[in-house]
Amino acid sequence: MDPSPASAHGRKQHREPTHASALIYNGHGEYLLHLRDDIPGIREPGCWSLLGGGREPGDPCLEDTVRRELREEAGLRLPFLEPFVVADASEADGSLLPVQIYAGRWDGDPAQLPLAEGVMLHWFRPDDMTRLRILPSTLDLVRRHAATRQPPPTTPVRHGAGTVPNVIGVHLYLEDPGGRILLGLRHPDAAYAPNTWHFLAGHCEQESAVTCLLREAEEEAGLRIRAEDVEFAHAVHQFPGPGRRPRLQLVFRARAWAGEPEVREPDKCLAWQWWEPDALPDRLVPYTREAIAHIRAGHAYSETGWA
Repeated sequence: MDPSPASAHGRKQHREPTHASALIYNGHGEYLLHLRDDIPGIREPGCWSLLGGGREPGDPCLEDTVRRELREEAGLRLPFLEPFVVADASEADGSLLPVQIYAGRWDGDPAQLPLAEGVMLHWFRPDDMTRLRILPSTLDLVRRHAATRQPPPTTPVRHGAGTVPNVIGVHLYLEDPGGRILLGLRHPDAAYAPNTWHFLAGHCEQESAVTCLLREAEEEAGLRIRAEDVEFAHAVHQFPGPGRRPRLQLVFRARAWAGEPEVREPDKCLAWQWWEPDALPDRLVPYTREAIAHIRAGHAYSETGWA
């Protein structure tokens, strides 16, 4: 595909992606590219490209789409994939197709993969890709991702070296008068935890954690909360896996609020529901379940994934 980053005001932001591709990188700073067949009529004939394809009826979400394409095209299975960006792919008629780009690490030998489509797979460093027959937008995607990466340490990190910024997540722990906990059902196309129940949550932008919480509560569920009614409840420090940034998940309790939960962002959340703490849904984000248990036990901090 010809994945070019979408502009802030382009038509892409009004269309949901129906295709997904993978930026696969290794521990040496190289990226895996796929040399496509040089056949007229196909997209990017004879070019080095990303593995990926279109969503099929049996794919629950776009992450499943890209995982299926990786298996079918190259017999490749990655333990972790993380949403990177939504990009535009140029169609033969000149129209733009929104594509969800995922990123994941793999350190194997592409020559050992059972390639089912195209000519070959090969590792390339971003600086060497200018010599290839590759679309400029694909090269730009690789460079953008490479700029966000820091090489994983091969020895224990010492103070002042190998610092990796942590992602800050903010979550709302809300109990109704009967002690039931508010959870939201994430959209089947959500990049993270599709079709799974979760706290009302968001990521800090250029704002404090409490400001983020108040903004997300109103934007996502129409709940109006005052800062003075918020108290810290729990922190989960996560390491999601190799090649992914650590995350500090902050959970806050609101003692009071105005409004009833309503679906304000149906592309992200399908429903809000109050759950008994002893009868939580089976499809619940694991660290959400752990945080609820720790909050009920009076624990302020927990860790997951670091062992």
